[in-house]
Amino acid sequence: MKLDILDLNAKKVGDIEVSDDIFNAKWNADLVHQAFVTKQANARSPWAHIKGRGDVRGGGKKPWKQKGTGRARHGSIRSPIWVGGGVAHGPTNQRDYTKKLPKKMAKAALYSVLSRKIADGELRIVNSLAVKDAKTKELATGLRGFFSSKTVPSTLLISVKENKQVVKASNNIPKVKNVTAENIGIVDLLNYKNVLVDQEAVTQIK
Repeated sequence: MKLDILDLNAKKVGDIEVSDDIFNAKWNADLVHQAFVTKQANARSPWAHIKGRGDVRGGGKKPWKQKGTGRARHGSIRSPIWVGGGVAHGPTNQRDYTKKLPKKMAKAALYSVLSRKIADGELRIVNSLAVKDAKTKELATGLRGFFSSKTVPSTLLISVKENKQVVKASNNIPKVKNVTAENIGIVDLLNYKNVLVDQEAVTQIK
């Protein structure tokens, strides 16, 4: 299939032939959801950690004898029902949240999202994402003009390689992120409404 190539004024300057397998794939909501959840789970770090009754210092001695005192029986002052005792069933940093997803399924999910973005008119190919002197104002003005918007909309910029000028210019613009074609991920594609792909980066998306 062919896609239009636009400049930053949103005017057509040419077209490009792209793979139907990547940019015209069938939408698969279940697979996309599975891939998204897997990515989110693998990025999760279990920071919260508590001490159970076996981890709290002290409590080795039985506080009082089992019978004859008239009080409730207890075996340790570090039981969860005691102040200063351990926590029952609390969070632990030993828990593993990682999930596995076959590479073919991950790629299929990525292609599905890219194709959906094109079908919805949210993914566009531009002839260049270069900005002069890494000026935030210049990039912001260009994006507002491209989308005919008073504010810069949520936009993901995809370059063929890391462009320090684009990265620096986009860092201070809310809801704008720059990634390379090699590092494109399904989470970024779903988190950002609009996607602008550098013409040279199209062939790097595999």
